[in-house]
Amino acid sequence: MLRNSFSHIDTWVFDLDNTLYPSNMRLFDQIEEKMTRFMMREIGVAQGEANALRKQYWAEYGTTLAGLMHRHGVDPEPYLVEVHDISFEPLSPDAGLARTIHELPGRKIVFTNGTAPYAENVLKARGLSGLFDGVFGIEHASYCPKPQRPAFEQVFSQAGVNPERAAMFEDDARNLSVPHQMGLQTVHVAPEQEFADHIHHHTDDLARFLAKIV
Repeated sequence: MLRNSFSHIDTWVFDLDNTLYPSNMRLFDQIEEKMTRFMMREIGVAQGEANALRKQYWAEYGTTLAGLMHRHGVDPEPYLVEVHDISFEPLSPDAGLARTIHELPGRKIVFTNGTAPYAENVLKARGLSGLFDGVFGIEHASYCPKPQRPAFEQVFSQAGVNPERAAMFEDDARNLSVPHQMGLQTVHVAPEQEFADHIHHHTDDLARFLAKIV
């Protein structure tokens, strides 16, 4: 029974983008456009090359920002402010998701490769404000992104997470590898299932999955 797999869990860790809202709302498209424009201006490349580097750095470093910091010495704070200055109108409240998150026993936290202020805007637009005991952005991990282990270690230390009593929900399967190694229950939240040893569960409907637990 699914509920039994989570009977020992007292801390619930949620990624943000494409996890606490469905990917078909396409909020992140705006951020990608802002990233591309930033790169064109700051490192002096054409649009095509900026798009290619954006994807390359994401694949190689975990985030585009990490690649820009490593390769070009980009200051993370102005970059993060600029790329997260977007419209949240594509998002809509989800009362069912809010109810199931509220009913989860124990603490709930958000851990995103975005910033905490950006995360708060997303939560507000989704009707999820006030449901989480902590919201942690990449600034809380010294700008080290998931899937790198130091990111998890820093945030989990600050949040007081006991990995053996925690579960993590994440749309990017590679970001579940380290949590699995640390002892967390891992849930891949994505339209298509990806089979891997570090993924315990998969769902394409987070609210429905959580309802089976609570």
